[in-house]
Amino acid sequence: MKRYTPIAVALLLFSICSQSALADGHELTKKNILLICVDDLRPELNSFGVDYIHSPNIDRLAASGRAFHNHYVNAPTCGASRYTMLTGQYGPYGNQSLFARAEKLDSPDASIPPSMPEWFRENGYKTVSVGKVSHHPGGWGGEDWYDHNVLEMPGAWDRQLMPTGRWKHPRGAMHSLIHGEIKPIGSFSENKMEVMQSAAGKDTDYHDGLIGDAGLEQLENLAESHTPFFLAIGFIKPHLPFGSPKRYMDPYEGVELPPIPHPEKPDWQSTWHASGEFMNQYFHHGQDPREDKAYADKVRRHYAACVSYVDHHVGEILAKLKETGRDKDTIVVLWGDHGWHLGEHSIWGKHCLFEEALRSPLIISTPGMKEPGAKSNAVVETVDLFPTLCELTGLEQPDFAHGTSLLPQIEKPNAKGHTALAYTGRAQTLRTDRYRFILHKDGYAELYDHTSPKKETQNLAEENPALVEELKEMLLAKTSRLN
Repeated sequence: MKRYTPIAVALLLFSICSQSALADGHELTKKNILLICVDDLRPELNSFGVDYIHSPNIDRLAASGRAFHNHYVNAPTCGASRYTMLTGQYGPYGNQSLFARAEKLDSPDASIPPSMPEWFRENGYKTVSVGKVSHHPGGWGGEDWYDHNVLEMPGAWDRQLMPTGRWKHPRGAMHSLIHGEIKPIGSFSENKMEVMQSAAGKDTDYHDGLIGDAGLEQLENLAESHTPFFLAIGFIKPHLPFGSPKRYMDPYEGVELPPIPHPEKPDWQSTWHASGEFMNQYFHHGQDPREDKAYADKVRRHYAACVSYVDHHVGEILAKLKETGRDKDTIVVLWGDHGWHLGEHSIWGKHCLFEEALRSPLIISTPGMKEPGAKSNAVVETVDLFPTLCELTGLEQPDFAHGTSLLPQIEKPNAKGHTALAYTGRAQTLRTDRYRFILHKDGYAELYDHTSPKKETQNLAEENPALVEELKEMLLAKTSRLN
């Protein structure tokens, strides 16, 4: 009988497996990941039902993928929300969450699981970050957020970039207007900048144009490699201040906007906040959108222009991906790091646990997906992204991740979701497909029924004590995993 050496056996098995994989139509190479993060982006998109918004490029992505219309972030602030996205775990609240995690990595007794980009890096991916992906654009700390020895996410990126241009440093670029204007530190009257701006000029006269160009360059370089890549590109707008080139504002001039739903301040205990960043750190010239409808509409139009500005650069990135041919083996994700109130509940900002602060766009498009363009109404949450991308790329599932893979919803848009957890420093909330339940640290409860036309304008907690106790148990079970 003919005998085979171990090497020959291995080669024979590899050949058989390879032929079987090709026969089934599966690629032997791992799929790439293109993650696009957008700061302060509520579902203010045409594809999410806001028909006056010009967002053709993101809309095309939604038409080719799966748009999750009930995606909820786990925290209504940048740092804590990005912590959950990048680690797959619920975490501490606050914008320094990832830096606190980085400090723990230096402890010899610490047992910190790898972040999502680190997990992919350990599995053979080239990982690159451009712009605002973690809380600090570029992912560095120190003075002006530009100390390359102070990393927000150690071990995550093979390369991390943040073009600064005329804005000098990442801190300056984070809160910037045209031609290098930087928001001063502090909120005194003499240390402010305009809250909105629409000036004629090139896209790179505002900062996201530089991020877009850097993202295009990195995508082109990575596309030429045979190594699978994980490229994350983070845009800053529509974060304050609402500044964008004039050509993005032009379509909104004179457009009649729909009324702001439930603009009244809650008269019951809630997580309402006074919109301090918006109201106190920028010039309003004596105008207040809470009292002046014309001024409120002006602010809303400038926010919309920033959305269209970012949409243009998303379109350029997606066009470059197709031009390289890597759209055929690349999973594209667009994620908003949280919502933003445009006057609902008399709030102009985030930092609360109402729907408008927690609901944000999530779109996942993967090559060859079934029923592209069909939306999912399943309740899902940001921590689901890590296990989802692992399952879509065939990587081992991280047993430390708190989320659930969204592959069922990607394969069948009508698949059911689950509950979504979110938190601030003073309260926690559970969103089901019908209710929003909020539990304050002092024990006070809020209960809102989203099948009711009153939604989050009527607290039903006192009328439904049994339901409150049921939702409280569900919430506490979920919050037991908080870091």
